[in-house]
Amino acid sequence: MKKSIFLILVVFCFSCAEKSSEVLSVTVKNNLDIDRAFETVEVDITDIDLNRKSLEVVNSETKKVLISQIVDKVILFQPEVSPNSEVTFKINLVEKKDIDSNLIRCYSRFVPERTDDYAWENNRVAFRTFGPVAQKMIEDGVKGGTLTSGMDAWLKRVEYPIINKWYARGVIEKGAYHKDIGEGLDNFHVGVSRGVGGIAVKTDSTYSVSKNFTAWKTITTGPIRTSFILDYEDWDAGGKVIKERKYISLDYGQNLTRFIVELSGTDNISVGLTSHKKDGEVTTNKAEGWMSYWEPFDDSELGQGVVITNPKRIIAFDNYLTDRKDESNLYVQSNVSGAFEYYAGFGWKKSGQFATKSEWNNYLSRFSKCLQNPLEVNVITPSK
Repeated sequence: MKKSIFLILVVFCFSCAEKSSEVLSVTVKNNLDIDRAFETVEVDITDIDLNRKSLEVVNSETKKVLISQIVDKVILFQPEVSPNSEVTFKINLVEKKDIDSNLIRCYSRFVPERTDDYAWENNRVAFRTFGPVAQKMIEDGVKGGTLTSGMDAWLKRVEYPIINKWYARGVIEKGAYHKDIGEGLDNFHVGVSRGVGGIAVKTDSTYSVSKNFTAWKTITTGPIRTSFILDYEDWDAGGKVIKERKYISLDYGQNLTRFIVELSGTDNISVGLTSHKKDGEVTTNKAEGWMSYWEPFDDSELGQGVVITNPKRIIAFDNYLTDRKDESNLYVQSNVSGAFEYYAGFGWKKSGQFATKSEWNNYLSRFSKCLQNPLEVNVITPSK
C-alpha cells in the first residue's frame, strides 16, 4: 500500500512539473487531402522570458520531442500532419543544452578561401553565388574571377553537409569539387546566366541584370533553417536605377530556396532559369505559379524550377533563347511592389530524389499547393 501511494505521488509531482514547464500550446491544422511534412511552422516567442533557458517542442499525443530552432523571437519546427487533420504540440521551457553539431543540417557561410563566394545548403541541395572580389578580378583581367549575380547549383547526392568539405578539397587541389567522388559535384555552369533563380528586369525586349553581391550578412544556421542577406550595388535597367537587396533562406527537407527581394526603380521583375544547351523541356503553370526546365545533364538529368508565392502577380513566361553566350534563360515576369517572394531550386536525377520530369513537375505543383494553403497554426498560452 505504501509503495502504491509513493508511485501516485511521484506521478503527480512529475505531472505538475511537466505542466509548469509548458509555456505555449500550438495546434497545427492541415486542410488539404495530402500528408504534410518538411513545412516549417514559426511561432512567436516574444513574450516568453527564457531567463538563460531554452525551449522544446513536444507532440502532445506521442510525447515525441521535435527538432526545433530558435531564431530571434521565433521558434521553428516541422510537424508531420495527416490529411485533413490537426496535431497539438506543447512548447516547454527546458534547461539549455549544448548544440549538437551533427544537427546543423541547414548551413551557409561566406567563403573567403575561394575568392569571395557565399554558399548555402541543406540535406538535399546546395548553392552558391559570387562577391565583389570575383567581379573585380574579371574587370581587371585577372584569371579565376566570376562576374554574375546568377545562382550556382552544387549537385550533392548525400544528406550530410558538403560545403566545407568541398571547399577544403578545392584548396588542396584546384577544381577538385568538379569531380564526383561519391558525394556529387559542381558541374553546373552559370556564367552571366540567371542560374537557378537569379533575377532580371525586362525593358522592351531586353533583360538587364545586376553584378555580384557587394555585402553579406549571415542570420542563422541550424537544424531547420539557414538564412542570410545579400546587398547589390545600384544597377541600370533601360535608364532606370535599380536598388536591390535579397533575403535568402533554405529549410530542411526542401529542394527550393526562398528569396525575398526588395527592389525599387521598377514595377516588374523577371526570375530566370538558365537554359544551358537549350535542349531542355519547358513546363509552365500560371494558375499554380510555377515553371520548370528539365534537361539532359552530362550522364544524368536535371530539373530546375521556380514557384511564385503569389501567382496573381505573374504577367507572362518567356523562353528567351539567344546566340549570346549564357544569356538564354526561361523567365517568369511578375509585378513587383516593395518586396517580392519566390522559391527556386533544382532536383538532380543522380541524387535519387527525382527520376523523371513528371516527378519533378509534381513536386513543384505540390509545393505551390501547400504555399497557397498553408498549415493553420493556433497558439494558446496555458493559464497559470
